[in-house]
Amino acid sequence: MSPLIGLSILLGVITAVLIILLIYRSTLSMQEDDQLYLSESESHMQKEQTEILTKMNKINPLVRWLGASFVVLALVVGGMWTYQLLNTTQ
Repeated sequence: MSPLIGLSILLGVITAVLIILLIYRSTLSMQEDDQLYLSESESHMQKEQTEILTKMNKINPLVRWLGASFVVLALVVGGMWTYQLLNTTQ
């Protein structure tokens, strides 16, 4: 197996995981409220929002790292593909 095929498969896996995380993060952000809960009866709502924020704070670094690795790997695969294409045409 050539390195280009292996890197392309890795790029596809990273892309799939990144898309899944972005969808999950957007569903979490849809549940997020911008309200301040003052009464005791609404304390369970505040707890839910705190849990959502905790999940969002765990996901955000993963999304950043996967996004950066996607860009770098896409540039590497594109460069390798271009290099291979230029060498076969000469």
